[in-house]
Amino acid sequence: MEEDEIRVLVKRLARPHPSGGTVIERAAIMAEGTGSTEVLSWILARGAVPEAAVERESTRQGLHGVSDTAVRTTSRFVLPAGALD
Repeated sequence: MEEDEIRVLVKRLARPHPSGGTVIERAAIMAEGTGSTEVLSWILARGAVPEAAVERESTRQGLHGVSDTAVRTTSRFVLPAGALD
């Protein structure tokens, strides 16, 4: 993808963030199809901060009382103000 194509795509998918910047959902990027890796790289190169991965503990009741920790991938990226200009 060309840089201009990526910029148009990100502007279309991004929403205002309380910090004054913009936020874009990873799911929206992935739903666009091909080029998602390039788009994510472009976003990060513009100073986007990934939402922290969240660890959650899940305890399963069972024969041995197994407990495990699941890690969710980053679901949102916050771009600083002016990053899409």
